[in-house]
Order: sequence, then C-alpha cells, then structure tokens
Amino acid sequence: MFLAGPTAVGKSAVAIKLARALGGEIVSVDSMQVYCGLDLGTAKPSAADRAIVPHHLLDVVDLSAPFDAAQFVAQAQAAHSDIAARGRRPIFCGGTGLYFKALLEGLGPAPPASPELRREFAATPLHELLRQLAERDPAAHARIDRRNRRRVERALEIVRLTGQPVAAARANWPSSPQLERQPPAHPPAPMFVVLTRAPADLRVRIEARVDEMFARGLVAETQRHLESGLAQNPTAMQAIGYRQVVEYLAGQRSLTETVALVKQRTRQFAKRQITWFRNQVAAQWITIGPNDLPAATALALLDGPLALACASAP
Repeated sequence: MFLAGPTAVGKSAVAIKLARALGGEIVSVDSMQVYCGLDLGTAKPSAADRAIVPHHLLDVVDLSAPFDAAQFVAQAQAAHSDIAARGRRPIFCGGTGLYFKALLEGLGPAPPASPELRREFAATPLHELLRQLAERDPAAHARIDRRNRRRVERALEIVRLTGQPVAAARANWPSSPQLERQPPAHPPAPMFVVLTRAPADLRVRIEARVDEMFARGLVAETQRHLESGLAQNPTAMQAIGYRQVVEYLAGQRSLTETVALVKQRTRQFAKRQITWFRNQVAAQWITIGPNDLPAATALALLDGPLALACASAP
C-alpha cells in the first residue's frame, strides 16, 4: 500500500503500526531522507523506530552526490521485490509526490540534463530565471515553487531543450511500466491512502516539530554537514530547515527569525503537498483527529479501506 500526506501529519507513526499488524516493511518515499546525515531536519525515523520495523531507502546516498526520481524508482523497485520475496508486505510511506507519481505511472524519457544550460543557469539570478520561465511557459511559472531553484532550472531546461511548455513536453513522453505487482496474496494494485488533519491541528504539529528540531540540535547538524558538501548539493539544499539555517549561519537573520521562517516555509510546503495529492492521485483520504493515537488510525485503516481492498482482491 501507499501511505502519503503532508509533513508532520503523523504518517511514520501510523506506518509503523500498520507494518507490525500486516507483517510489513516500510519503504520511505522522501526525497530528503535518502541523504546520509540529514536526520533532524527531515524528521527521519529514529534508530528505535527502525529496530521495531525495517525501513528502506533511508541514508542511501552521501550529501555530495545527486539523487533523482529515476534513482529512487530503481531502488524502490529493488526494495519492493526483496520485501515481497520474503513474504513481507511493502508499505510505501512519505510525502514526496513526484516519487509516488513515478512509482505509479513510470518515468517518461525526459530530455537529459544539458551541462551547458546548467552552467548558464548557475550563473543567472533566480529572479531572471523566473522571468524567462514566465515568458516561455506561463502555466509552469504559475504553478511552480518559485523558491525552489532546482525545479525552476529544470522547468526552464525542458522548455529550452524541447521548444514546448513543460506540460506539453511531458504529454508526449510515453509512460514506462508500472511498479512490479505484488504477489497474488496481496491486492493486485497498490492502495493509496492520504492522511490529513484540520488546518489548525496540523499547524500546531508543524510548529512543535520545528521547535523540537532546533532544540535537538538542527543548527549544529547543519553546521557539521556544511563541511560534507551540503551547500554544494542543490537538491539537499532545498530541504526546509537546512537552507534557512545555512542563511542564519551566514548572518542573514537571527535565530528567532530563522525558527519563525522555518515554521512558515513548512506550513506552506504542507499546503502544497495537500494540493498536489488532491489533484494528482486517486486516493482514500483519512482525517486524523487531534487526539487520535497512531494505533487508532492504523486500526481504522485495517477495519476500513484495507479490509475492503483485501476483500475485493481476486
């Protein structure tokens, strides 16, 4: 099954309860938890959690190395096959929509990166890249995260290389095969569940999580990883928290202002995640109440959507 939702909604705790009940193992669907050392800022499952239930696709790449959706799909498929071959149930859990989409629909033959364009973009201010994207592809400019330089550069790269808007170019990419099916004892297609909370509840959880990250040493963790290539990795630097702490360490704002900014950026990110899942996938939506424990949410899934999915399986 696939278990998704915005940051801080409580996915990991519910996934652990489900895995224990189903004899499952968790495959992380998170574009930042793949990086070794990015622990506090990504809310990576603890060693204790990993001892309870095996987790896959955590800490699979060094901070100095790139990682993309194609690499994720390859490793996720390998993990899926390994888990299923041992008679266990894979539970894909995370909040990176692009990775979920790649697993469900495959990766089309996107144009490869252009070293020449990448060098040009690296020397161009972000506001100028956004101006060019707005001029060449207004639709992509309207929906893109304009603070995410890596995504802006990639969108503009696709437009420049294909001569088409991003949406039109992607429409012409044939889909590759779907994720390998699970053994016949499991449902023939993965069930997709999105967890959500009331906005006020999610905001409280986000702010509490950010406070905890800083209290546990996010600044020290970021400072330590700057020596390991964090600032030179454009993908890893998109992780909310680390980018703002790097700016704090450079003297751009106070620590109090940095904490407040990380909370704001995280709330904005969660809102984008919810919008993405509503628009991009057919899913069962489960609302978690502010006093609901992970075990109760897992039980509701086991008695509801999961029971129906298993009953309808051939």
